[in-house]
Amino acid sequence: MPRRPASERHDRTTPVAEGQLGSETGSALLDVLTAFHHPTRRWLCELLLVEGPASVGQLARRTGLAVGSVSHHLGTLHRYGFVEPAPELARDTRESWWRSRPRQVSWDSTDYGEGTVARRIASSAEAENFRHHVRAVQRWLADGESAPPDVRRAAVATDSLVAATLEQMAELSRRLTELVVEWGQECRADAEARPDVPRLPVRVSARVFPSAPAKP
Repeated sequence: MPRRPASERHDRTTPVAEGQLGSETGSALLDVLTAFHHPTRRWLCELLLVEGPASVGQLARRTGLAVGSVSHHLGTLHRYGFVEPAPELARDTRESWWRSRPRQVSWDSTDYGEGTVARRIASSAEAENFRHHVRAVQRWLADGESAPPDVRRAAVATDSLVAATLEQMAELSRRLTELVVEWGQECRADAEARPDVPRLPVRVSARVFPSAPAKP
């Protein structure tokens, strides 16, 4: 039996609601959180985002994972719109190529009833998201000392503990979000306009929340 083209092999994982990606609620949002906040799948997403499109075989060699495991994780990510096939890059029908498809995910675990399975899923996703950020910071702390001085000067770590009203906290959250989104759009536009300029994968992580004095 001839091998099906990649476009047909990926039909079963194609997102069923392309126009609704990023606006999921209820159980549909829980499915998205479960799919994305998995350490291996998050890693695969970032590899495709930072290093560019890759085949399943290349990702398997890059990560040390089995080819079948990579294919399974990519299928799950495809179903929820985080990656998409790149069949035009395949040299033959045996290759399965993928590219990143960045999308936004936002949620509040308190939208789900206290003590419910749904609340636990949403809370677990938030905890795993935090652990992912911690791993990235730990990697920077371990490797950053060997980075060029101009790279170290361009990076920043800032911390503040200020008495503020609820309205002021919400305003800071809004302004930070808008700034990061706008900055990201400018970077992507500049990358298209000047593709030959050297670039670094830059991670931005910010949290705004009420905090008592941190106990050591």
